[in-house]
Amino acid sequence: MAEARVGQGAPFSPEQNGAVPSEVAKRDKNLKRGNWGNQIEFVLTSVGYAVGLGNVWRFPYLCYRNGGGAFMFPYFIMLVFCGIPLFFMELSFGQFASQGCLGVWRISPMFKGVGYGMMVVSTYIGIYYNVVICIAFYYFFSSMTPVLPWAFCNNPWNTRDCAGVLDATNFTNGSDLAHGSLNLSHLLNHTMKRTSPSEEYWRRYVLKLSDDIGNFGEVQLPLLGCLGVSWVVVFLCLIRGVKSSGKVVYFTATFPYVVLTILFVRGVTLEGAFTGIMYYLTPQWDKILEAKVWGDAASQIFYSLGCAWGGLITMASYNKFHNNCYRDSIIISITNCATSVYAGFVIFSILGFMANHLGVDVSRVADHGPGLAFVAYPEALTLLPISPLWSLLFFFMLILLGLGTQFCLLETLVTAVVDEVGNEWILKKKTYVTLAVAIAGFLLGVPLTSQAGIYWLLLMDNYAASFSLVVISCIMCVTIMYIYGHRNYFQDIQMMLGFPPPLFFQMCWRFVSPAIIFFILIFTVIQYRPITYNQYQYPGWAVAIGFLMALSSVICIPLYALFQLCRVDGDTFLQRLKNATTPSRDWGPALPEHRTGRYAPATGISPEDGLEVQPLHPDKAHNLLRGSNGSAHPQDSRI
Repeated sequence: MAEARVGQGAPFSPEQNGAVPSEVAKRDKNLKRGNWGNQIEFVLTSVGYAVGLGNVWRFPYLCYRNGGGAFMFPYFIMLVFCGIPLFFMELSFGQFASQGCLGVWRISPMFKGVGYGMMVVSTYIGIYYNVVICIAFYYFFSSMTPVLPWAFCNNPWNTRDCAGVLDATNFTNGSDLAHGSLNLSHLLNHTMKRTSPSEEYWRRYVLKLSDDIGNFGEVQLPLLGCLGVSWVVVFLCLIRGVKSSGKVVYFTATFPYVVLTILFVRGVTLEGAFTGIMYYLTPQWDKILEAKVWGDAASQIFYSLGCAWGGLITMASYNKFHNNCYRDSIIISITNCATSVYAGFVIFSILGFMANHLGVDVSRVADHGPGLAFVAYPEALTLLPISPLWSLLFFFMLILLGLGTQFCLLETLVTAVVDEVGNEWILKKKTYVTLAVAIAGFLLGVPLTSQAGIYWLLLMDNYAASFSLVVISCIMCVTIMYIYGHRNYFQDIQMMLGFPPPLFFQMCWRFVSPAIIFFILIFTVIQYRPITYNQYQYPGWAVAIGFLMALSSVICIPLYALFQLCRVDGDTFLQRLKNATTPSRDWGPALPEHRTGRYAPATGISPEDGLEVQPLHPDKAHNLLRGSNGSAHPQDSRI
C-alpha cells in the first residue's frame, strides 16, 4: 500500500506525529470540524473520561472481596489482553475516519445500528450519571458548616435507632474508657438495630426515600437545584465543543489526583490505616482458581475503560490524522488502572481507621457504590479533626471525576447528531444542539430526584449499561476484523501511524479480545441476580423495565441491519448483503490530502459508476496536454 503523505509530498514518519511545524501541521488540521488544541488536551480528556466514580467506589471493594492483592493478577492480565487492545481499536477507529460513533460505520453501513446502540447507552448513562454528580454537589454544599450534618443523632430526621460514632465516643469520655469501648462495640455489633447518622441523613433527609420504586412521592427541590447546577456546568464547559472542554480538563482531570494524594497522606497517618490497607491488599491466592474472580476482573476492566460507550471514538475523531493513538491508548489505559489501585489505598486507609475506632472488622464498614460515597466514607470523615475540610475535598473530587466522564458522554451525543446531519448550518449551530441535549438530559433526570429516584438510578446502572455494552463491543470487533477485513484495517492503521499495529494487538483483535468479551457475556448471564437495594427487592415489573432498557440499545443493531438490507440495491439476498456490508464511497480519511493509496480519488470513470466510457477520437488520442509540473497526459474532452 502507498504510504500516507502529508505536506508537500513528503512521506509521513512516526517521529513527526502529525505535529510538525509550518505547512504540514496546517494541512493536518480539520478546519471544518475542528481538532484538539494539542495532544495533551486529548490525553487529559480521555483520562477524565476513563477515570470516573467507579475507580473510587467499585474497584477497591471488588479487590478486597475477590482476594485482595491476588485480584491484581487477573485484573492486569485482562488489562493487557482485552482492555488496552479494545481501547486502541476504538481510538484508531475514530481517528482514522474523523467521525463520531455514527459516521464511522461507513466502514460497513449495515452495522450502523451499533453506533445507534452506543448513542442509546450514552443517553442512559448521561441521564443518571449527572444525578450522581448533583448528589455530590449537594453533599459538597452541605459540608460548608462548622459541624457536618451527619455527625450526630440529634437532628429532626434521626430515629431512636440512630447510634453515632461521635455520640458514643462523647458518652465514653465521661466514664470508664475500657467499659465504654466494650459498650460501643456491643452496640455496633447489633447492626439490625443500629443505624449510623450518615445513613439516616442519606435515606431520611437527602433522599427522603419512599418504600417502593413505584411510589415517586415528591421531587426533592434541593436535589433538583443541584441537578440544574450540574447540567449548567457541563453545558458551559462544552459550549464551544472540544475547544472549550479541552481547556477545562487541565483542571478537572488533574485536580482529583491532588485531592487523592492529600487524602492518602492524611489517611495513612491515622491509627488503624495499616490494618485497612492490608485488608485491601493481602492476597488470598486460592481465589485465583475461582471463575468469578476472573469474571469480575474482566468486567471491571471493560466497564472502567468506557469501551463501547462511543466516547472513545468521539474523542479520537478530533485528533489530527497522524496522531500516535497507539501510544495514547497505552498511557491512558495504564493511568486508569493505576488510579483505581491508588484510590483503594485512599479508601481503605480511612475505613481501617474507622474500623479501629469502632473495634470491629474492616469488612463491617466496607461498602461500594453510593453506600461507600454517601454513607460509609462520610461517616469515617466525621472522626477526623477539621472534618468539614476533608468532606469538602472528598466531594469536590467526586464532582470532578463525574464531570470528566459527563463531558464525553454529552459530546458523544452532540457529535453524532452534528456528523450525521453534516451540513454547514448544523456545524454553525452546534452550540444550540449542545443546549438542546443538555435541557433534554435535565428533564429526563428530574424523576431521579424524586423520593424513588435512587431505585431508578440503580436500575439504570445495573441494566442500561451492562450486557448490552458487551454485545455492542463484540459485534464491533467482529465487523472490523472479519467483515471489513483485518488486512484492510491493519493497512489503514499503517497509513495513519506510519507503522502497522504490533503483532500482539493483531492477535488480540482477531482472536483473544473477542473471546474474552464472549467470556464476559457468558459470565454476566451466569452470575445474574435480580437487583436489590439494601433489603428492598425490586418488583417483577421494574426488572422487566430494566431488561427493556438493556434491549433498547442492542435491538438497534438488527433493526438497522434489516432497514439497510431493504433499501440497498441488489437482485438477490446475497447481493444485497454484500452491498450492505461493503464500505461506502466516503469511508476513509476525512481530509483530501490524507486520501492516498486505495483512498485516492479515481482518475477515470469505470463502468461500475453507471456511465458509458466512450473511446477517444483517433485524432485526439495523441493530443497531449502539458501539465504545470512538466508531465504530459492525454486529453479526454468527452470526460
